[in-house]
Amino acid sequence: MKSSLALFAMGCAFAQLPYSTAIQPSVNAHEIAINRGSTAVWQSLKKLHTRASLIMITAHPDDEDGGMLTYESRGQGTRVALLTLNRGEGGANVMSPDYFDALGLVRTMELLAADGYYGVDQYWTRVVDYGFSKTKAESISKWTHDRVLYDVVRVVRMVRPLVVTSVFVGGPSDGHGNHQTAGAMAQEVFRAAGDPNMFPDQIKAGLKPWTPLKDYVRAPFGRRGGGSGLAVNVEIPEGTYDPVLGMSYVQISREGLGFQKSQNGGSSIPQAGEMPSRYHRFGSNIQAADKEESFFDGVDTSLLGIGTLAGNENSGFLSEGLREINASVEEATSKFSAAHPEMTAPALAAGLKATIALIDRLNKSNLPEDAKYNVRHELEIKRVQFNDALAEALGLSVASTVAPATEPNPLMVMFMGPPETFRAAIPNQTFGVNVHVVDQSPTSVELKGVTVRSYEQNQQWGGEAQHSSVPSSLSNDKPVDVKFVVHVPENAEFTRPYFTRPDIEQSYYDVEDRRFLNRPLKPYPLAAWAEFGYDGAPIRIGQYVQTVQRITGQGTVLQPLTIAPAIGVAIAPRAGIVPLNENSFPVTAVVHSNVKGSAKGTVRLELPEGWRSQPQATEFSTSDDGQDQSVTFQVSPANLSEKPYRVTAVAEYDGRRYAEGYAVTGYPTLRPYFLYRPATYRLSGVNVKVAPDLRVGYVMGSGDDVPSSLEHLGVHVTFLGPADVASGDLSKYDVILLGVRTYAARDDLRVYNSRILNYVKNGGVVIVEYNTPEYDRNYGPYPYSMTSNPEEVTDEASKVKILEPSNAVFNWPNKITEADFGGWVEERGSKWMKTWDSHYQALLETHDEGQEPQKGGLLYAKYGKGLYIYNAYAFYRQLPEGVPGAYRLFANLISLPKNPQR
Repeated sequence: MKSSLALFAMGCAFAQLPYSTAIQPSVNAHEIAINRGSTAVWQSLKKLHTRASLIMITAHPDDEDGGMLTYESRGQGTRVALLTLNRGEGGANVMSPDYFDALGLVRTMELLAADGYYGVDQYWTRVVDYGFSKTKAESISKWTHDRVLYDVVRVVRMVRPLVVTSVFVGGPSDGHGNHQTAGAMAQEVFRAAGDPNMFPDQIKAGLKPWTPLKDYVRAPFGRRGGGSGLAVNVEIPEGTYDPVLGMSYVQISREGLGFQKSQNGGSSIPQAGEMPSRYHRFGSNIQAADKEESFFDGVDTSLLGIGTLAGNENSGFLSEGLREINASVEEATSKFSAAHPEMTAPALAAGLKATIALIDRLNKSNLPEDAKYNVRHELEIKRVQFNDALAEALGLSVASTVAPATEPNPLMVMFMGPPETFRAAIPNQTFGVNVHVVDQSPTSVELKGVTVRSYEQNQQWGGEAQHSSVPSSLSNDKPVDVKFVVHVPENAEFTRPYFTRPDIEQSYYDVEDRRFLNRPLKPYPLAAWAEFGYDGAPIRIGQYVQTVQRITGQGTVLQPLTIAPAIGVAIAPRAGIVPLNENSFPVTAVVHSNVKGSAKGTVRLELPEGWRSQPQATEFSTSDDGQDQSVTFQVSPANLSEKPYRVTAVAEYDGRRYAEGYAVTGYPTLRPYFLYRPATYRLSGVNVKVAPDLRVGYVMGSGDDVPSSLEHLGVHVTFLGPADVASGDLSKYDVILLGVRTYAARDDLRVYNSRILNYVKNGGVVIVEYNTPEYDRNYGPYPYSMTSNPEEVTDEASKVKILEPSNAVFNWPNKITEADFGGWVEERGSKWMKTWDSHYQALLETHDEGQEPQKGGLLYAKYGKGLYIYNAYAFYRQLPEGVPGAYRLFANLISLPKNPQR
């Protein structure tokens, strides 16, 4: 048995290979139950029986027909891929304060968690969700047609599906313009992917044209604009119960959908019973009946059907080899026993050996290169499926964690699990990795090797294995533990997205490493692999090395090891304004240390010409890994005017310069990821005033950055918790702000809403920020109606008309004009009121092209001695981005308690 540290040589072809043609290390420390043991073996046997394959193309995470995907993948053994155009950056977030690109990473991790239940391979294009879009034309103008189509064609050429599907028809009934674009692309790629003249650079890079056989779309229901009149050609029975899995396919899919919490807090699992999903066939390259039993009617999806990919060149050796492989699958299926899945191992091993042999004969054959390519693709998929089925049948397991700094008590590990470890490694760090290998079946296997590998070819990871005698064979739950000592190379890449964009106005990502184009994320840096032999068949399984944390309420949490810089530096917040009458303002840099031990260095600011900071530079000092230290500078600008400026924080440690940091995105129970940003503060000089000495109470909802943005105006808020809302003295506040989605997130606010109204009645000012239909229950002082499908104004540049220019809101302390609505980002706002009582005064009007004028976005009402404001304008997006006019208007709103004109 060998043990070593090695490089994972992926090669240039890595970027062109679909997941299913290569054995993948597991990201999860523990796979979900339906992906393990006999259940996994049974599903693998279904997959080995068929070459059926399909791809679904959608716009956003959670658009997918999860029930259909699960039925096909887990019920029929179909190889299934999901291509999602964007990562949902412009959506809502009820779970965390992450927005824009940070929200895109949250929704990426949510969809990947859901995919584990659907049983699909996930791909993305480069385009960004820039906010709600009402037309396909807008989406195409933001993204450009060929940028989207290029990636869709590329993924189809990689996956090579027999069937293309979508949930969108490509027209107005889809609603969202991104949805319409996804539907249109699903139809266009059906023809385009097979055209060798379409994006020939992909062909030059190693891909081959591919023409799917059929194209389907889910028949619209409950869509805007009514029915589409599309005929239903096939019904997918996703409500079918699977006795092996213990649920129906749609129920399994809804368990997965439940991980996509950011948009609505979570989903529900439907009751048992039939639940057909109806699909219309847009196109077919083979003869097809009007009414079909499945997507694959008329398609030879058998193993022997792989031979048809060679066309008229199908040699006898190919048919003979496929018959041998098929016979092994049939024998394994006949031998399957849930209590003894190892009974399938001899036949699975025979099938794996036959597949490897056939690939070798294919490569040496005289078949045309295109025929070899097509057949090899399918045989490599079968090789991986045999490998995975055999590993599960034999109960083979590999688990890998970062070794703790000191050896723990074995009894404590038995009952409490491994002790905590660091979360992120840094360049030049040396640490241990424990690898635990087990054969959980009574069948003996040969242990050929245990390795720890990085996927990077240009990084020289160093290390060695430390172990005593290791057996050459395993069986009967007897584990083997191997410890490696690993050294991270100085040029190790940080764990970060392979895609980025310079600002949120760019509606697509730049790809920094094209090897990973269309993948969800880069691979994690280090994986442990175990190699076995059984009856002459090679078996390989892997797991990304995990770190260990103990989290109250969750227990022991294992997450993949990441690589991070020794020092990260950030300025919080990242954007803002400086009033022109300010002589100086504070800038706070936050230094984060990943150094395993103490770290000392300096921090300074790079300033516009003529500006000064006090101090010019200062020291930071941390005592351990994971610690933050905040350093505040008082900045004195020179000749401040109404224009943008930039301030950058730079930290120096151990002879190196650091000018970027990262935020950990997500929320508890969701795997985190890391968004890197330059340590740059974007600010503008703004002619803005605010009433002095304001006492502001803030009821935080799902999370927003409005309170920190108000600091730029010199306004410090007091957060109001449940006890404050229920029984606190609200009269001490001049104004109370109800934050984003408070009525969805705060039960206490709904229960004690009468106290909020009494506060207004007695002279207070309440400003309600963006809220969802949970607010549509007349929580205000007078009746109103939002409806279940409230209006949105998505064009951030839409013209805004001031309806009541004499109103106090527009006149003190800042004179507001239509010019203050220039330079807004993402959208004007969301959740406009539909109707309202005459006591409310509509102050603004705006609308998207083709939309009726919307006046319900800023409503002003006097109630008793106080004021009640409903606001749907997206200040929670504008203020954190430093939009000058938004600051001026919001300053007027919070100044209303002291406005002499109200």
